[in-house]
Amino acid sequence: MAPLSVPEALARILDGVRATEMEEVDLFGGRGRILASTLTAQFSQPPFDASAMDGYAVRDADVATLPARLTVIGEAAAGHPFAGTVAEGQAVRIFTGAPVPEGADAIVIQENTDREGDVVVVREGKPDPAHVRKRGGDFTKGDELLPAGLKLAPRHLSLAAAMGYGKLPVMRRPVVAILATGDELVEPGTPVAAGQIVCSNPYGIAAMAEAVGAEARLIGIARDTVDSLTEKIATAEGADILVTIGGASVGDHDLVAKVLQANGMTLDFWKIAMRPGKPLIFGRRGAQRVIGVPGNPVSSLICTRVFVVPLIRKLLGLDTGTDALMTARLTHAIEKNGPRQHYMRARLMTGENGVMEVRAAGSQDSSLLEPLSAANCLIVRPADAEALPEGASVNVLRIDF
Repeated sequence: MAPLSVPEALARILDGVRATEMEEVDLFGGRGRILASTLTAQFSQPPFDASAMDGYAVRDADVATLPARLTVIGEAAAGHPFAGTVAEGQAVRIFTGAPVPEGADAIVIQENTDREGDVVVVREGKPDPAHVRKRGGDFTKGDELLPAGLKLAPRHLSLAAAMGYGKLPVMRRPVVAILATGDELVEPGTPVAAGQIVCSNPYGIAAMAEAVGAEARLIGIARDTVDSLTEKIATAEGADILVTIGGASVGDHDLVAKVLQANGMTLDFWKIAMRPGKPLIFGRRGAQRVIGVPGNPVSSLICTRVFVVPLIRKLLGLDTGTDALMTARLTHAIEKNGPRQHYMRARLMTGENGVMEVRAAGSQDSSLLEPLSAANCLIVRPADAEALPEGASVNVLRIDF
């Protein structure tokens, strides 16, 4: 089959994807989750006129002329309101956060007063309206404050709590099962024998999936046998997405696609016009999407960013973010591109006059993780793009993996 373009491959992957269902979680478990419906305030905040200062609740008319002598008829503290009404010539001792008593409309700060038993003398200072926090000054009942589709940060959780919510309606996190394949692989932290390499790709892919809002499940390493692949693929049952790493071609010695098809996958395509990442399996096992990324570390991570991240976002009911490119100016010339869309590791920086500049990494070898670790973006070059001089404008995709 001829390689698909990146946009066509992504369109096939996203075609027909439906968002996950809504579930309810405790407020404490809401960080990083996606709101499934808009939250409206259950009551006003603050729910009453409250004092912003320690002092005395008075009638503004009684302190128009100073000094003024007022009779103290009680006390109000946070959680302990004064039950009576402030009449002419009266005051109530009040503390920060306490409800302003009925009849009072101003707060005199204690620094401007002298207390003599049950009498307070207001010596100086006109009451400041800011010393009374008006009912609903933050928000009022019925206000739509947290929209559907919002990724909940700690500040949003505080607001949701203040709005009256103990539980939150959120989108179920898509489950992404991640399976590495290869006889040469060993787990990180274990001895590495001759001919073996550390299995690093699943951890970057899992972290990327979790950062977008998915639940990542590492299901281990499958060896290059039909039995091992079959056993591991079975453990991915029920996942929304299965990501396999390695063996993404469909040659005589590549078992992954064959075993996936033997276990219910309908193959859609396996080759894209992309660099790095030409061999990429995509198919369906019932409702499950299967994406087989190449084994080279850089290829696997970039393919995950380009194809798996938009799929997760669509499952969460979000915009796929496929138009998230920005432009930057090259700090150096780059060569003509080949027949595949190229994602070049690069560093984005702010140049003179605030203009964004970008420098490609010296090596674009897809097996090298260090240049990817040092990168903060990818220069996206169309297939067959002409050579570009220093200062030319290019499209850039920010990365955080």
